[in-house]
Amino acid sequence: MSLSESLWRLNEDLAIACLQNKFVQGIASGSLPKYQFSYYVGQDAFFLEAFARAYCVAAARCGDWQGFEVFHGLASGVLEELKLHKSYAKKWGVNLAEVRPAAATRRYTDFLLATAWSSEVGVTAAAMVPCMRLYAFLGQSLAKNGIPDHVYGEWIATYSNVEFEGLAKQLETLLDSYAVGEKETEAYRYAMQCELDFFQAAWEL
Repeated sequence: MSLSESLWRLNEDLAIACLQNKFVQGIASGSLPKYQFSYYVGQDAFFLEAFARAYCVAAARCGDWQGFEVFHGLASGVLEELKLHKSYAKKWGVNLAEVRPAAATRRYTDFLLATAWSSEVGVTAAAMVPCMRLYAFLGQSLAKNGIPDHVYGEWIATYSNVEFEGLAKQLETLLDSYAVGEKETEAYRYAMQCELDFFQAAWEL
C-alpha cells in the first residue's frame, strides 16, 4: 500500500465526517440556503488562491524538473477551479474582492503557506493532498446515483469528474515520491481537520 493510500485510510473518519456534515448534505439535496453557499464560495476562493501559491512555492523548492512541471500543472488546475468560483460569485452577487477570510479559512491557509515555505516538498504535498482527495471523494459520493438536477449539481459534477480525480492522483504521486518521514502524517491529519472545520464554519454561518 502506498503512503497516500495509507494516509487516506488513517483519516477516512474525518472524510466521512465531512460527507455527513450538514453543509455538504445540503449541497447533496439542493436544500442548502444560498446565502450559506455564497459565503462558502467567497471563503473557498480565498483558500484556493493560497492553494495555488503553495503549489508554486513547492514547485520552486522541488529538486527535479519533472516534479517542478507537475506542481506547476496542478497550480494551473486551481486557476481553472477559481474560474468556476467566479461564475458562482457572479451568479449570486458575491464580490470576491471584498471577501475577508474567516478564522477557519485563515487557519487553513496560514498552515498551507507556512508549510510550503518552511517544509520539505513531501510535507507540503501531504498538507495539500487532503483537499484534492477529499473533494474527489465527496463529488463521487454525491454523484453515485447521477448528477442531481438542482442548483448545486454543477458543483457535484465538477468534483466527481475524471479530470478532477486525475489531478488528485497526480498530487498523491508527488506525495509518494517525496515523502521522507513522520511530518507527512501530521500535516495530512491537520489539513483534513481543517477541511472539516471549513465546512462546519460555513454551516454555522
